[in-house]
Amino acid sequence: MKIMITGAKGMLGRTLTEMFTDDDIIPVDLPETDITDPRGFDRIVEASRPDVLIHCAAMTAVDRCESEVDLAYKINAFGSAVTASACRRHGVRMIAISTDYVFDGDADRPYHEFDRPTGGGSVYGQSKFAGEEAIRNHCPDHVICRISWLYGPGGPSFVHTMVALADGSRPLLKVVNDQIGNPTSTIAVARALRKIINRPELNGTFHLTCEGEASWYELAKEVFAVLKIRQEVVPCRTAEFPRPAPRPANSRLDKMMLRLSGLPPMPHWKTALSEFLNSEYQT
Repeated sequence: MKIMITGAKGMLGRTLTEMFTDDDIIPVDLPETDITDPRGFDRIVEASRPDVLIHCAAMTAVDRCESEVDLAYKINAFGSAVTASACRRHGVRMIAISTDYVFDGDADRPYHEFDRPTGGGSVYGQSKFAGEEAIRNHCPDHVICRISWLYGPGGPSFVHTMVALADGSRPLLKVVNDQIGNPTSTIAVARALRKIINRPELNGTFHLTCEGEASWYELAKEVFAVLKIRQEVVPCRTAEFPRPAPRPANSRLDKMMLRLSGLPPMPHWKTALSEFLNSEYQT
């Protein structure tokens, strides 16, 4: 199968490129390929003729999106519209990566795929939701896959940051304990995407986060436990670390569409984390 991957230099894009070895992979990214150039991108899709396009390209610097609003919408919304339009014109199935930030994060339960997003309270979330809507409008043959709290080979990620900070120079680390989510490995996402790709009849929105939930504090504790790093960690509140963009208190995603479609469940986050850490840091 011929698969084009936008944002192929990013963490998820790299994992997909490395894991989909049985496919004819067409990795595209800046500066050679610009998803915000409609004519240029259309020519690339027309020349390559992929069967599937996995759209990973995005502006994911959440705080930067707050100060560079036009750029966030140009990449996350307009770029997604350009990509979706090219897929429709050339008969390419589109699988797009989105985020939990499209929800406001105030619910007292995990969000499922039939909950109505609002775009949340950040420019990042609003621009990604606008991108979702553009994909729905411009490319009928699509699957939108929402992920969150992502880490993977090579980083950058929260997991990599915690390991780097636990270098013995800090007596303790303060880590936020009032945000909860589903820590998720790019490896687990890649495996789930393969199953979706193998089901060409599937359409719509899927959540692909790992099972189980944790706070950032609990995730940090688990990282250090698996790697046997002796590092004191203390919980703190989000308010102690003010940031330009608001963070959702609840990033949990329910995988209802996987169940309804008869697809296998995602692995538990502790299982996926252990697999990743044992590979990344060779414990």
